[in-house]
Amino acid sequence: MAQEFDEEAYSGWKTIKRVSPYLWPKNRIGLRVRVVLAMAALVVAKVATVLTPFFYMKAVDMLAPEGAANDAGWLVGISTVGLVIGYGLMRLAGVGFNQLRDALFARVAQRALRVLARETFEHIHALSLRYHLQRKTGGLSRIIERGVKGVEFLLRFMLFSIGPLILELFLVGIVLVTVFDIRYLGVVSVTIFLYVVFTFKVTEWRVAIRRQQNKADTDANQNAIDSLLNFETVKYFSAEKREAARYDVSMRSYEAAAIKTNYTLGFLNFGQSALITTGLVIVMIMAAIGVQDGTLTVGEFVGVNTYMIQLVMPLNFLGTVYREIRQALVDMGEMFSLLGQPPEIQDKPGAPDLKVSGGEVWFKAVDFSYEENRQILHGLDLRIKPGETVAVVGPSGSGKSTIGRLLFRFYDIETGALLIDGQDVRDITQSSLRAQIGVVPQDTVLFNDTVGYNIAYGKEGASQAEVIKAAKAAQIHEFITSLPEGYDTPVGERGLKLSGGEKQRVGIARTLLKNPPILLLDEATSALDSETEQGILESLRAMGQGRSVITIAHRLSTVVDADKIVVLEKGHVVEQGTHADLLEKDGRYAAMWQRQRSDMAEA
Repeated sequence: MAQEFDEEAYSGWKTIKRVSPYLWPKNRIGLRVRVVLAMAALVVAKVATVLTPFFYMKAVDMLAPEGAANDAGWLVGISTVGLVIGYGLMRLAGVGFNQLRDALFARVAQRALRVLARETFEHIHALSLRYHLQRKTGGLSRIIERGVKGVEFLLRFMLFSIGPLILELFLVGIVLVTVFDIRYLGVVSVTIFLYVVFTFKVTEWRVAIRRQQNKADTDANQNAIDSLLNFETVKYFSAEKREAARYDVSMRSYEAAAIKTNYTLGFLNFGQSALITTGLVIVMIMAAIGVQDGTLTVGEFVGVNTYMIQLVMPLNFLGTVYREIRQALVDMGEMFSLLGQPPEIQDKPGAPDLKVSGGEVWFKAVDFSYEENRQILHGLDLRIKPGETVAVVGPSGSGKSTIGRLLFRFYDIETGALLIDGQDVRDITQSSLRAQIGVVPQDTVLFNDTVGYNIAYGKEGASQAEVIKAAKAAQIHEFITSLPEGYDTPVGERGLKLSGGEKQRVGIARTLLKNPPILLLDEATSALDSETEQGILESLRAMGQGRSVITIAHRLSTVVDADKIVVLEKGHVVEQGTHADLLEKDGRYAAMWQRQRSDMAEA
C-alpha cells in the first residue's frame, strides 16, 4: 500500500547526506575539478574580503595628522594612494572571485538538478498503479517542483553562504586578536552566539508555519488542477462559484499562514538588529576608549567598525538563509521520501526478457484481490491460444478489467500463475512484457501534442510513412488530411479536441504501429454510438488478424465473432464457448443477450 510522506523522514543531516553525492559526482573528473576550483575561488574571495578593511584602516592612519609617525607594519613604504588602490583591488578581488566561484560551480549545480529531477521522474513512473491511484497528481507535482528548487537553494546557499560565513568569521577572529586584542573577539563572539541562537530559535518556529503554508499551497494547487481537468463537468452543473469557493478555502488557509510568516519575520528582523546593534555599540565604545588612551589609532577605530559592519551584512542574511535551508530540507525531505517509496512491482534480479513464439496467454488458477477483504478473481482459468480471439464478458464488478491490469503486470497475482508462451510474467522483465502487448482502452487518453505525435508514440523513432500507414489501417488518415494542419494538428489536453470515435481511431493507429503479437481490447467501443462503433469494430477485427486477442466487452454484439466467449461473474468463470454454443445452453450468457436485445429494441 502507498504510504503518506513523512516530512521528518528525510530531514537535517540525512537529507544533506542524501544530496551530497550530487556535489561530488562519480567518474566525472571535470566536474570534480570544477568543485575544487570553486572552493579555491571561495577561499581567495573571503581572504580578499577580510583584507579589504585592513587597507582602509591603514589608509586612514596615513591620512591622520600623526600618520607619518604610525607604523604601518608590513605595509611600510606604501603611499596613501597605494593603500587606497590596494583597498580597491581587494574589493574587486572579493567580488571577482565570488563571481568566478559561481561560474565554476554552475555546471555542477545544474547537472545535479537535472540528474535528480530525472531520477525522481523515472522513479514516479516505476511506482505501481496502486500508488498512483491513491496519490493526487497536483500535490505530487508540487512536491517534485519544491524538492528540486530546494536542492538548488541548498547547493547554492549552504555551500556559498553558510560555509563562507563561517570562514569569514574565523578570519575576522584572527584579525581581531592580532590587530586589536582578545576582548574584541570575546564581545563579537558573544554577540554572534546570541544572534545565531535567537535566529535559529525563531526560524524553527517560522518553519512550522511554513509547513502549514506548504500544505495549504499543495491543497490549493490540487484543487485548481482537479477543477480545470474537470472543466466540462463544472460547466454541466453550473458549479463555477462552488469551485471558486472550494479553491478559496485552501487559499484562505494559505493567507493566514502567510500573514503569520510576515509578522514573525518582522519580529525576527527587529531582534537580530537589536542584538547586532548592541554588539556594535559595545565594540565601538571599547575602540573609542582605546583611541583616547592612545592604544588604538583612528584608523583602527574605523577598522573595527568596518569589520563589524562587514560581519553584520552576512549575519543579517543568516536568518533568511537558515529559514530557507530548513524549508529546503523539508521540501527535499518530501521528495526523497517519494524516492524512498519502493515500487510494488519489481523485476527479479537478472530477469530475462519475454520471448514470444506464438502468443499463448494462460491465466492458470489465478486468485487476486486489490484489498485484503475483497477478492476479485477466484481460481480464474483462462487460456488464449496463439492467434485466437477470446472475449470476456460479465456484469460490472465481475473482474473483467482486472484481467487487463494483471496482463500488463500492474499488479502481481496472489496464487496461481499467468503464463505467456509458458513463461511466468513474474519471472521476466516488465518492459519486455509490455512491449509485446498492445491495448486499445475504453477511453483513449492522448498527449497534449499533435495527432502525428500521438500515433507515432506507438513506436519510438517511427517514420512519417509508418505513421501514415498505421493511420490508414485505422481508417483515420482521410480525416487527418482534411484538417487544416494535417498530422500537425494539436489534439488538446487528453485529446479533448477530438471526438470519442476519432480518439479511438488514433489509439488503434498507435497500437497498430506498435505491432504487438498480443492485443487487449478493453471495452474499446462502449462509449461510442452504433454507427461509429461499426466502423471501429471493422478496424479492430482487421487489427486482430494473426494476433492473440483478449476482448473485454460490455456490449455482447461486439463479440459474437470471437473464437471463444468467457462469462465472468463475481470473479468466477460461469460459462464459456462460442456465441452459438452459449445461446444454445440458454444460461447466463443467453439471459444477458436477451436483455441487451430487449433494451436495444425499446430504445
